Amino acid sequence: MKIAIVHDWLTGMRGGEKCLEVLCKLYPSADLFTLLHIPGKVSPLIESHTIHTSFIQNLPLAKSKYRYYLPLMPFAIESFDLKGYDLILSSSHCVAKSVKPGPKSLHICYCHTPMRYIWDQFDQYFGKGNSGWFAATAMRFLRGWLQRWDTKTSRRVNFYIANSRHVQKRIKKYYGQEAEIINPPVETGFFTPDEKQEKGEFFLIVSAFAPYKRVDLAVDAFNKTGLHFYILGEGQDAKRLKEMANENVKFEGWLTNEKIRSYFSRCRAFIFCGEEDFGITLLEAQAMGRPVIAFGKGGALETVVPDSQSWKPETEIPQSATAKPTGVFFYEQTSEALIEAIKHFESIEDQFDADAIRKHAEQFDVSVYTERMKNFIEEKLAGHSH
Repeated sequence: MKIAIVHDWLTGMRGGEKCLEVLCKLYPSADLFTLLHIPGKVSPLIESHTIHTSFIQNLPLAKSKYRYYLPLMPFAIESFDLKGYDLILSSSHCVAKSVKPGPKSLHICYCHTPMRYIWDQFDQYFGKGNSGWFAATAMRFLRGWLQRWDTKTSRRVNFYIANSRHVQKRIKKYYGQEAEIINPPVETGFFTPDEKQEKGEFFLIVSAFAPYKRVDLAVDAFNKTGLHFYILGEGQDAKRLKEMANENVKFEGWLTNEKIRSYFSRCRAFIFCGEEDFGITLLEAQAMGRPVIAFGKGGALETVVPDSQSWKPETEIPQSATAKPTGVFFYEQTSEALIEAIKHFESIEDQFDADAIRKHAEQFDVSVYTERMKNFIEEKLAGHSH
């Protein structure tokens, strides 16, 4: 059986790439198609596959400014010839799901989200102050065309898998398609508490510096509180964030997984300010036994058990192996709301149980994701062959 795996771009190891890595492990002989690949930026397991890139790979400044080529991405993804493949597995948050399958191909899409840049988070990317005048003007002009193309090409997928209930609803809203939910993998075996490390006096965020992550909100809040705050990550907003930060806010860049684990182990709490599709880092922190302070919307509602005082009765508490809380929510994306949540956390900090928090995270282990993905794909293949 000839298998193709399609992923938007290979420029770093974030949540989507951790999902991709499992697919690459399940199907070691599969060919990998992607718009752009920066060698050395993803894991050796992913790079062990034959990687096919699009014409975007050779465009000027593509490695650092590839997002500016968004209007060309529909043409780039459709340029791949997948007619000879029996199974196509797309890992998509942008255009990967729109690849053209062969007439006999089975196409299964693991959807991290419908393209957020053109749908519900358009303003966070192209609103006032979030991008240059030219990019914002161009995207306002192109948005309708991209939306129509994205909706039309959603029918090239035979079966959708959503990474959360939150994304399942968006797939239904924008594509009119049903989706199975399989939560992303968390390496709880790797993210295991180290009892030798003493807890520090700092708060932590691990994030790409994309606009919707709202790292700026956290910087502003910790500027005002004066509490020690470490930021691990990099991205398009790096210059602006560093310019606004006070001395108590430290930027460490992207670190190795081992060093990230050490920061998780020592932090007082993990901060999460964006409306995320799922949020693997939330669970990596919890696997380390650390409580989280999170914006109470999107994927966080499915991965964090809030304390009773920061839980809104209309929000559903996620299924958990423990009845004990694993974090604190705030419900407005403002620095003031985050500061209030931090103060509330400090008032109940001693009540969090590290073992219970870890037990909750173990439900999302990579072994669970791998088994569910394997079974889903095999089931659909069996039905397709008949």
